[in-house]
Amino acid sequence: MPPHKPDPAKVHAALDAQLVALGEPAYDGGETTAELLRACVAVVLRAYDLGLSPEREAARFAVRHLLDRLATAAPGRTVEVRVPPYAAVQCVEGPRHTRGTPPNVIETDALTWLELATGRLTWERAEEEGRVTASGSRADLSAHLPVT
Repeated sequence: MPPHKPDPAKVHAALDAQLVALGEPAYDGGETTAELLRACVAVVLRAYDLGLSPEREAARFAVRHLLDRLATAAPGRTVEVRVPPYAAVQCVEGPRHTRGTPPNVIETDALTWLELATGRLTWERAEEEGRVTASGSRADLSAHLPVT
């Protein structure tokens, strides 16, 4: 499945909304979709670092961007990674499921996913702390993290 292609204007608007919520000036960096998405990840993590809940659209773009990066780096349909309520992707090469819930499912919250995907948190530590739920023999993303 190809990565999601967000509208750069919508990403920019979400990024600016998050910056305003943090009391920071509007974004004035690069305008490519990739640059906007990277900035979105950084500003959402900054919101979490400050103990704030990020703006929903900014968090959605940040989570989806890093899930798409994972799916591109580890293509396949053996593992489903879910970050409710924002997005889910299938990834990792191996046996493919065709109906219902896949046999290998990983679920986590947005903050944990962003920390895992950016290398701020290791897979092992996330499991030890109960921050991820992983079921199935292939539900281990440690070989594919971080994705940035």
